[in-house]
Amino acid sequence: MENYVARQARPPIFKLAPYVPGKPIEEVQRELGLTDVIKMASNENPLGPSPMAKDAISQHLDDMHIYPDSNYFELRKKLAAKLNLTSDCIVTGNGSDEVLKMLAEAFINSGEEVIVPRPTFSEYEFVATIMGASCIKVPLQGNDYDLDSMLERVTSRTKAVFICNPNNPTGTMVREEDLRAFSRRLPDEVLLVVDEAYGEYVQSADFVSAQTLLCERPQTIVLRTFSKLYGLAALRLGYGISSPEVIAALERVREPFNVNSLAQYAGMAALDDVEHIAQSLENNRAGKAFLYEKLNALGLKYAPSEANFIFVDVDRDAGEVFRGMLNKGVIIRNCQSFGCATAIRVTIGTPEQNQRFINALQSVLQETEG
Repeated sequence: MENYVARQARPPIFKLAPYVPGKPIEEVQRELGLTDVIKMASNENPLGPSPMAKDAISQHLDDMHIYPDSNYFELRKKLAAKLNLTSDCIVTGNGSDEVLKMLAEAFINSGEEVIVPRPTFSEYEFVATIMGASCIKVPLQGNDYDLDSMLERVTSRTKAVFICNPNNPTGTMVREEDLRAFSRRLPDEVLLVVDEAYGEYVQSADFVSAQTLLCERPQTIVLRTFSKLYGLAALRLGYGISSPEVIAALERVREPFNVNSLAQYAGMAALDDVEHIAQSLENNRAGKAFLYEKLNALGLKYAPSEANFIFVDVDRDAGEVFRGMLNKGVIIRNCQSFGCATAIRVTIGTPEQNQRFINALQSVLQETEG
């Protein structure tokens, strides 16, 4: 069977490494025999889902035997009103990851190239590789995008450029004027894909959504998710925003019934829960300030974040720190999977979680010193 697979499977898949997710709480409990474990690894909303979203789900539990609306009419209508767009500018997916895969299936051919920063979210490379394209990685300058170098790597084979804004794992962002200048210099034949999974968390006045580029550059695609601010990660709901022509192409490769009914109802309710949104943003703002203060006291360098996580240089083997934190029941992200040997990423949690993280980190740093 092994020889059969090697002969018959598509060659690009053998270039793929499995996605490395944050460890689940249950796995750590089983492996280490711990009962009190917190997860600060996957940038989930520590306040949980919107109460209105949970209520919306409960009202539709008896309808689970009925297929969902495959055109997600009401959800698209609600998103369109919120974004001041028409519904034909929106496509939804089983998480924004699926929208990325639709994009690749609709536009990327074998032998073409895509350009991404390094480090960044690994799914951009995944969807390009699975279609047989090459991924050109352009290192960050410090923790910021090197947009000029990205433009220099554009060739006649370039199909798409991916920008995660704010970037995962660094939390840094591309300013409005830089994004606009970059988009104007990008050749018309190249898709500009801007992933704004963490866009709702941005506090800087220099940020603008790439949605504002659509009028002058319709070959722009903006990705959003309900997994972060809205606290619906388990339901897998994301969407893409673009010109009607681009969205129509994505619809040709979209699976039928790709977004389940409960996710649609929960998503619509979450958009209306202004109190939960405000509480989540305030918790993030206060938690970030607290963690900055404590990280400064520990003498650790970190990237100023516009997201709901902080990228921290622990100045020693990140894997060792990661394992030490696990033993104390705190799950963080080891950024060695991003190619960053001494960096970790921590989700901004509740006040109690943030304090526990700092206590555990201080202890682990003492244990691993030297």
